[in-house]
Amino acid sequence: MSYELLRSIHLFSIAPCVPLGFYLIVFSKKGGKSHRLWGKGYALLITFSSLVSLLLEARVGPTWLDHFGYFHLLSVLTITTVPYGLWQLKRGRLISHQRSMQFLYWTGLLIAGGFTLFPGRYLHGLVFG
Repeated sequence: MSYELLRSIHLFSIAPCVPLGFYLIVFSKKGGKSHRLWGKGYALLITFSSLVSLLLEARVGPTWLDHFGYFHLLSVLTITTVPYGLWQLKRGRLISHQRSMQFLYWTGLLIAGGFTLFPGRYLHGLVFG
């Protein structure tokens, strides 16, 4: 698959996670049917997007193995945090689940998303021309 196609798949799968994660953290009734349903969708989307991002080679900054860059660490963080948060939920550790999901949202989505707006990045060009 081409880089451009993988990038599009990643962006279209991660973009809904920003408002959906915000809804889950701020507005949804924790433990309610809606929270569980949308939470599963969020977990699937963010994990899928993180797996796709591992296929994208780093084009800005230093690389490891001529492929991986610093952003890939956030993908690994996501791929490990989602199952950890769900595991905590199954164990009845609701506070730990809540903290891990909020940590994932703030680091994996908002901070990483902010860095994608830096000059030289694709989204910077899209947003700022």
